[in-house]
Amino acid sequence: MADKLFSEIPSLDLLDFTSGDPKKKNDFVHALGQAYENIGFVAIKNHGLSDELTRSLYDSVKKFFYLDDDVKKHYERPELFGQRGYISKGKEKAKDRNTGDLKEFYHVGQPTENKLPEYPENIWPKEVPEFKEYTISAYQTLEKAGIEMLRAIAIFLDLDEHYFDDKVKQGNSILRQIHYFPIENPEAIPSDAVRAAEHGDINLITLLMGASADGLQVLRRDGQWIPITALPDQIVVNVGDMLSRLTNNKLKSTIHRVVNPPRELMKTSRFSIPFFMHPISEMDLTCLENCVDEKNPKQYSDITAGEFLNLRLREIGLKA
Repeated sequence: MADKLFSEIPSLDLLDFTSGDPKKKNDFVHALGQAYENIGFVAIKNHGLSDELTRSLYDSVKKFFYLDDDVKKHYERPELFGQRGYISKGKEKAKDRNTGDLKEFYHVGQPTENKLPEYPENIWPKEVPEFKEYTISAYQTLEKAGIEMLRAIAIFLDLDEHYFDDKVKQGNSILRQIHYFPIENPEAIPSDAVRAAEHGDINLITLLMGASADGLQVLRRDGQWIPITALPDQIVVNVGDMLSRLTNNKLKSTIHRVVNPPRELMKTSRFSIPFFMHPISEMDLTCLENCVDEKNPKQYSDITAGEFLNLRLREIGLKA
């Protein structure tokens, strides 16, 4: 029933789903499904991240990005197409845009003990030794929360609760630490350059640890941009293009963006850490049969997650 316009994203408690109370679990699934059919975003508490881990990870991320550009570029590997290590300023652009985003970022994938042979090894900055510990801890915590979110989604879609489990175990998920760098001279950047141009995420779901400044906005169905805000104890979880494709757009991968700050704040940094939850490359993204009918005919050709990822990496400029 996709007929409700949200003025803000709904807030839910993941503990309602995991506590063992059937009514709370059912209510969580219903509220999540309604949100994902409409706006594609929710704010979630009791996700497993501690305040201490969040603070420590952000501190280590800031230490890395405040290093000189020449030092950071030691951790950039163009042959990996941005899948691991550092990705320098302006390299990524939104689909169908020519101007690069005003950001730099760092990618970490599955820890070594859970890594499939096809995935590249992670790259760790020696200048910030604690970066590795906090990153792996956050990665594993968000992956665990993501599995629970996908179980709730599976129930809403009338699938087996564990439908996604074997598809995301050892999945090609990415933790991305982002630095929206200060703009010292706004007149020197392209007129259409923004921190993150409007886009949909590639993956199944994205779990976003609290950003350090305002700026994230989502495009509502009526064409209005509304701000995405979460309380300090919440993360934001949104539908990605893979899940939208799998459900034949029953669940919405909503367009979102990060706008530039007011001119007086252009010289300040913004930090953000999303966890992009990907399945294994072999996952079949063919539209689910129960999401296709006369009113909603099949909208996508058959494709695997790996094929779709490669297509999108080319579209955003990370792969030739």
